[in-house]
Amino acid sequence: MTVALLSSASASAQTLIDTSAAVGIQNTLNNVAAPSPVPFIQRANTVVQTVQSQQAQAAAQVTTPSVPSSSVPSSSTATRTVTVTPLTAPQQAALTAAQASFKAGNYPLARTQYEALIAQNYNNPEPHFGLAMTLLSLKDEKGATFELGQFRLLAPERFEGPYNLGVIATRAGRYADALSLYAEAAKLVPGQAGPELQVQVWNALAGEQLRKADYAGLTTTLGALQALKPDDLDIQFRLAQAQFMSNQGAQALPSLYALLQKQPARTEAIRLLADIYAAQGLPERAIRELDAGLTQVKAGRDRAALLLHKANLLALTGDTKNAVFSAQAAHLQDSSNVDAWLREGQLRLQRSDRAGALKVFQGAVQAAPRDAKVRVELASLQLALKQYPQAAQNAAVALTLRPDAATQARAQYVQGVALYQRQQYAQARTLLNSSALAVRNADVTLWLGLANYALKDYAGAAAALTESMKLNPTLTARQNLASALLAAARYSEAEGILQGIVKDNAKNSDAWYFLGLSQRAQLREEDARKSFKVAANLGNTRAQQALVQEPGK
Repeated sequence: MTVALLSSASASAQTLIDTSAAVGIQNTLNNVAAPSPVPFIQRANTVVQTVQSQQAQAAAQVTTPSVPSSSVPSSSTATRTVTVTPLTAPQQAALTAAQASFKAGNYPLARTQYEALIAQNYNNPEPHFGLAMTLLSLKDEKGATFELGQFRLLAPERFEGPYNLGVIATRAGRYADALSLYAEAAKLVPGQAGPELQVQVWNALAGEQLRKADYAGLTTTLGALQALKPDDLDIQFRLAQAQFMSNQGAQALPSLYALLQKQPARTEAIRLLADIYAAQGLPERAIRELDAGLTQVKAGRDRAALLLHKANLLALTGDTKNAVFSAQAAHLQDSSNVDAWLREGQLRLQRSDRAGALKVFQGAVQAAPRDAKVRVELASLQLALKQYPQAAQNAAVALTLRPDAATQARAQYVQGVALYQRQQYAQARTLLNSSALAVRNADVTLWLGLANYALKDYAGAAAALTESMKLNPTLTARQNLASALLAAARYSEAEGILQGIVKDNAKNSDAWYFLGLSQRAQLREEDARKSFKVAANLGNTRAQQALVQEPGK
């Protein structure tokens, strides 16, 4: 027993381009940036006699706004547990020599000098900090972490300790620790450093808040950054993005319009403006803003991005006809915009225009022959159109293009089904099994079950079809599972499934016929004949033959 092919809509659903109001926001917000691992923040090379005198010097710098406490999570700031011992004059000279070695890139010598100085005066923070920076340059993060911990104990009021420990945590993937450490550094940095270092610390905090999707906290942090650098349009834009993601989009409108007055062709700002209106339930206003932006944007790539965004919004309003035209215009502006090609094809499929979609996907392959997703889209449609050789070929090509895991699994599925339809069952099973191992999908396991059945591996067929039925208990999956169970001589299990099918659909002649077979195999001839009679009355010729056949033959 076989099943019908997936519809083109089902085949394309896995790779639909996101049309939510947040399209593009996450990618551009990522530019908020986790901190660059190097250079780490370091103190100036000026020798500082004591922590207290250093704080006095920092306090004399330009006054800067502080980070509001609501912008950062609570953190356990280190507290001083020992008394700081000031450096003597010879020790200050030794510190200067170690700093000079570090600056010259002679890290082994600097390490020796700092360690010797720590042995002379353990309770001063400066040698610990210098040694930590040296060890980081020598890629000894474990040693650096220890020294920074000592530095924090001796100088808990200094921001460099938690900041640099945060960078190490980010490197190691300990993002929760990094967030807490950057939060601590952000509280300490105002008044200790100039604007550029403050921006570096707050950007690090913003990066971890973004990673955690803490958009409310990110909004507050970026607000502090904007107060520090009010003329920085990038910060202004990032703040608007964060406001949008924290459901404060309307509050971002004044600054976005002000930004666009200075940069009228800034494509990402135009898209964000449209997203805000769309999120307010005003898609028509959003589309008008995109149209207004198109009058300002001249570069083909940027125009394509706006036209594709317009296509997505039009589709959300149900105007798929004009959405098709907008997506088409997008790739006419920029033929390398793969998403525009795919979107037009998907929109045409929504409009049941398979022929048009096929031409679009073929054009997309010509425009981006090395794009695996494009190949898989074309192959999926060819599969739906029963163009099995072409589908198998394009899916095979996609697998040679280093696709991501999801695309690879889908290509294996398409190629596997196409080969199954060409009766190449062994190859089909191998591909479908690989796809099923990568992604839990009812359709994949359904076809894997059919391939196993064709190869007379009835136990494998039953296992795959059982999984398919768990994921999506369609009639096709249930009937094929019953067939596999019958072939595997698991008659009572097959009967249970078939009883459920005829209960749901009393006119399913095939189900009644198979039910009769399961009952006859269990030597319940009276029950079997009743089932065969129902199937025969529904026109099932095999059931009619079973009625005249002697049991056991």
